[in-house]
Amino acid sequence: MKLGARLIALILLSLAIVLTEAEVITLTPETFSDKVKEKDTAWFVKFCVPWCKHCKKLGNLWEELGNAMEGDDEIEIGEVDCGKSRDVCTKVEIHSYPTFKLFYNGEEVSKYQGKRDVESLRTFVVEETEKAAEKAQLEDKEL
Repeated sequence: MKLGARLIALILLSLAIVLTEAEVITLTPETFSDKVKEKDTAWFVKFCVPWCKHCKKLGNLWEELGNAMEGDDEIEIGEVDCGKSRDVCTKVEIHSYPTFKLFYNGEEVSKYQGKRDVESLRTFVVEETEKAAEKAQLEDKEL
């Protein structure tokens, strides 16, 4: 019976780890364009490089934001390593690190320049996504 109890405990622990894993998607040159073009989906993307002291200072902030946004099907949290994905960063005009940009239906909507805490980031992405969705609906009605 002890073995069964240990097995159950191990399964529950594994499930807890999987459930608390951050919802941050790493975007690459192969995936970036297709992902940010997803219809009716906002992508809030962090552009960084591993050697940047300001990026390092963020710590787990982006993962915490990913967890905070979990369950919101219309907003995805992504990240691009500009050291590995220079082409992507050049295409979207990244000139400093970290840079945070919001994309909706493949278009850059806005660049975040506010406080670096989960609540400020979350408020920004939700409000800007609502604006972008309303604009997209108006444009669809005009067609």
